[in-house]
Amino acid sequence: MTGRVLVVEDDPVIRANVLELLSEEGFEGISAQDGADGIALAKARVPDLVVCDIALPKLDGYAVLRAIREDPAIASTPFIFLTAKAEHADVRAGMNLGADDYLTKPFTARDLLDAVRIRMRRISELLARGQAALEKDTAVAESVRLPVLPAGSVVVLDPQMASLYELVARAAASSINVLVLGETGVGKEVLARALHKLSSRKAGPFVAINCAALTESLLQSELFGHEKGAFTGALQARAGLLEAAHGGTLFLDEIGDLPLSIQTKLLRVLEDKKVLRIGARTERAVDVRFVAATNRDIETEAEAGTFREDLFYRLNGISFTIPPLRERRAEIAALGRMFLARYNAELGREAALGMADEVVQLLESYPWPGNVRELKNAIERAAVLCQGDKLLAEHFPARIVSGNPARSSAPPGHENSREDIMARARSELQGIERQRILDALEQSGGNQTRAAEVLGISRRTLVYRLNELGVPRPRKR
Repeated sequence: MTGRVLVVEDDPVIRANVLELLSEEGFEGISAQDGADGIALAKARVPDLVVCDIALPKLDGYAVLRAIREDPAIASTPFIFLTAKAEHADVRAGMNLGADDYLTKPFTARDLLDAVRIRMRRISELLARGQAALEKDTAVAESVRLPVLPAGSVVVLDPQMASLYELVARAAASSINVLVLGETGVGKEVLARALHKLSSRKAGPFVAINCAALTESLLQSELFGHEKGAFTGALQARAGLLEAAHGGTLFLDEIGDLPLSIQTKLLRVLEDKKVLRIGARTERAVDVRFVAATNRDIETEAEAGTFREDLFYRLNGISFTIPPLRERRAEIAALGRMFLARYNAELGREAALGMADEVVQLLESYPWPGNVRELKNAIERAAVLCQGDKLLAEHFPARIVSGNPARSSAPPGHENSREDIMARARSELQGIERQRILDALEQSGGNQTRAAEVLGISRRTLVYRLNELGVPRPRKR
C-alpha cells in the first residue's frame, strides 16, 4: 500500500518516529512542526492523508483542519487527529470540523498504522469506484477522442485541445523540459500528468509541488532535502523532491513565484543534473524531467529581470498554452458530467444524480472566469443542495444563473449563504452516513469491528458516530 501522508506534529521525537513507521510500511511521509507550515505543505504537496496533533505552535490542529476543509483542492483529504486527552469536547470539536478519526497519545505503532491503512484502503476503493463510474458514463467516455489518453482522465472535445494534446503526445516521446501556460484553473497539472503517462518515464514517479504555497526556507528543504542536523528539528536525513522524482517527472506549479535564491540553485540542478542537500558536502546525481507551470507572463518577467532568464530558457524547452474554458465550450457539459460521476461515486449513491437540460445550457453560457476549477466547485455545490435526481438551475449560485460573474441579478436572500450550504450538506451527509452505518451493521450481523472495516473507519470512530447519530449500539447476532 502506498500514498503520501502529511504529519503535523511539534514534538520532534514523535514526528520522527511516525515518519519512520510510515516509511517502513511503504508510505511517503512529509512533515511540518507547526500549524502554519502544515497548511502550506498540504496546499503545496496535496497529501492523501493528514495526521495532525491538536496542540501546535502558531496555529492549532483545528485551524489546520479548517483550512484544509475550506480549500476546494484538498477539502476531501482524510484527516486523523492526535490528541493528548480523549475528552469528549475535543473529539466532538474535531469531528464537527470534518475529522475522520482520532488517536489518543500515547498510541502504539499498531494503532497508528491501522488507522492509516483503513483510510488509505478507503481512498483506493473510492478511486476505483470513481473510475468505474466514469467508464460507464458514455457521455464522458466519448469525449476523449485521442486513443493515447486513458478514458475518464482528460476531456478532449474542442479542436484546440485535440491539437494541443496531439503535440503533448509528441513531446512526451522526448525528455525535453516543458513549460505549461494558462489562466488559473484551466488544467495545467492535468496536462502535466498526461504528459508523464505518455512518456517513457511513466513507470517512474510523478512528483508535484506548488511553489507559491511554501515559505522560502520550507520550499528549499522540500526541493533539495537535508542532512541530519542541518537545522533545528532535522533529526534525520531526508531526500528532497528532486531526488524523489529520480527517473520520473517533477511538476513545478506556480514557477513564477519561485524565490530568486532558489531559482539559482534549481538552475544548477538543470545544468549539472546533480542536487546538493542542505547541510551536505557531496552532490547526488538525479535524472528528472521538469514540467513547470504558471499563469503569469514569465517571459516578460525574465526580460525585466524579475525571473532568471537563463532558468526560463532551460525550463522552456517547449511550451503549451491551455485555452480558458470559455473558449472551449464544447467540453463544459462533458466536464460537468465527469465531476458529477466522481461525486456520485464518492458518496456511494445508488441512484446517480443527473443534469437537467436547462443546467447544461446554463453551464455552457457562463464565462467561467475560474475555469475548470470553478466548474468543479459549482457541480459539487449543486450536488450537495440537490434533493432530487437531477441538478436544476436553482442549485447553482446566482452569478451562474444570471450569467454575470461580477454581480448577481438574483433577489436578496435568493443566494444561499456558505453557512446555509454547509448546514444542508451536513444534514444530507449525516443521513447518508446513518444509512451506510446501518447497512454495514446489518451486513456484519451487528459486529461493530467488522462493520467498521466495511465502512473504512476504526471501531473507536464507529462507536463515536453511533452515539452522535443516535443509533442504538447493536448486539451481535
